[in-house]
Amino acid sequence: MFLLLLLPPALAAQGLPPAPRALGLPAPGPVGDGPYAPQPILPGGIVMPLYPAGSPLLKADRVKEAEVYNMSQTVAGRISSIVNIHNPSMEIHRVERNLNTGAVVILAAGGGHNTLNVGGESADFVPFFYNYGVNTVILRNRLRKDGYVAEVDAVNDALQAIRMVRAYAAEFQFDPQKIGIVGFSAGAELSAPAAVLFPQFESQRNEPGDPLRGVSARPDFVGMIYPGPSPFARNRTAPEIPANVPPAFLATGGSGDRMHAIWALDYFGAMLAKGVPNIELHVYGNGRHPGDALPDGTRMTGGLTDRGGMPLGTWQFRMMDWMRDLGFLGKPGVETKAARDVAEYVKNPPRIRPAGAPRGN
Repeated sequence: MFLLLLLPPALAAQGLPPAPRALGLPAPGPVGDGPYAPQPILPGGIVMPLYPAGSPLLKADRVKEAEVYNMSQTVAGRISSIVNIHNPSMEIHRVERNLNTGAVVILAAGGGHNTLNVGGESADFVPFFYNYGVNTVILRNRLRKDGYVAEVDAVNDALQAIRMVRAYAAEFQFDPQKIGIVGFSAGAELSAPAAVLFPQFESQRNEPGDPLRGVSARPDFVGMIYPGPSPFARNRTAPEIPANVPPAFLATGGSGDRMHAIWALDYFGAMLAKGVPNIELHVYGNGRHPGDALPDGTRMTGGLTDRGGMPLGTWQFRMMDWMRDLGFLGKPGVETKAARDVAEYVKNPPRIRPAGAPRGN
């Protein structure tokens, strides 16, 4: 009788038992004497800290602290976001051998550098990319809210992840020439710098004792989805664009997400002005930023959602078209069109007519 009183009226009337609780829920690891050991947020994830224990790049007074998970209030076991990240890591998810293209996408979630929205902007993409034979890596980078400088610490975490994925490529059957990083909103503030600042990062980490010495931090492709400001934003000093800058895919809403569209255009325009090959931009006329309210009162959610039938909800398929066109979905070990185009660009850079110069006949 006591159980029946706890049931909804319809179930109680039918004499049904309560539904069982969800099992196997992910949880942060325990706090111990050593650095915190990040736990997988999805089944089967292989988690690797980005820096060795005792690294001067970590805060010794905080590296033992456990991460804090913000769980979904509806879906049991779904981690919506993570904060308190002091031992940054990467979580690897592989695809079956018969599907494997060798390509890897490092997923950099957004959250305004205050939280890491790993649910809608990382975990959801693992099965999506799996179906295309693309391996995935969920990046857990440090946050401004936890006392870090996003433009330095978080960007370094992204570049370090690229180096680590490349260093372990043979062990995981990855193609070291097909490693990309895709960032969402604030996460795009990591993928965009990764595309242009990797030479400086590599030169600063060339010490004899570095186990990753000589491993390139250059991404082979980058994605920027409803991006935050890039190094080419109008209030910043633009860096030099390296000759072997990787191809980029950008997608955002337009007037409904105006500022992020402007930031996408800043990056696209800088690349276009230099004649960089294979830069693709989609600005959708109807779209809002995740978290923004729609006219019907509902709110936009993460990166991989239908968005009520908006064309913006199909950006991920346009990205797969782009990746296929550049050869990233082909067999591992085969040179991609992207690599050939970069090599040609480095060898024969286009002649760029200065702005305002008269056109020839």
